[in-house]
Amino acid sequence: MNWKNTENKRFIQAILALKTADEARHFLRDLMTAKEIEEFGKRLKAAEMLMEKAPYLVIEKETGLSSTTVARVAKWLNGKEGGYKIIIERLHHHSSVQLRREMS
Repeated sequence: MNWKNTENKRFIQAILALKTADEARHFLRDLMTAKEIEEFGKRLKAAEMLMEKAPYLVIEKETGLSSTTVARVAKWLNGKEGGYKIIIERLHHHSSVQLRREMS
């Protein structure tokens, strides 16, 4: 994967330019099919479940993903890029900060 070519750099800039959940929803819906969006949501859920040490069979049943896809997500989760881990940690941190604010 070449992250330095013009198109890929521009794509990253586009993602970073999104400011609200509505903007993200609109952009992602223009970019992908409904099925692709659902698939990526399931992969993120699988990554979260893998971090919680859920068995593959439970993940497959709960997400509807194939064992091959769950294995691929596990490979990426534990790979050198670390993208899933960064996002999951930020999402969990954001959720805990929001919960603390709501309880104050």
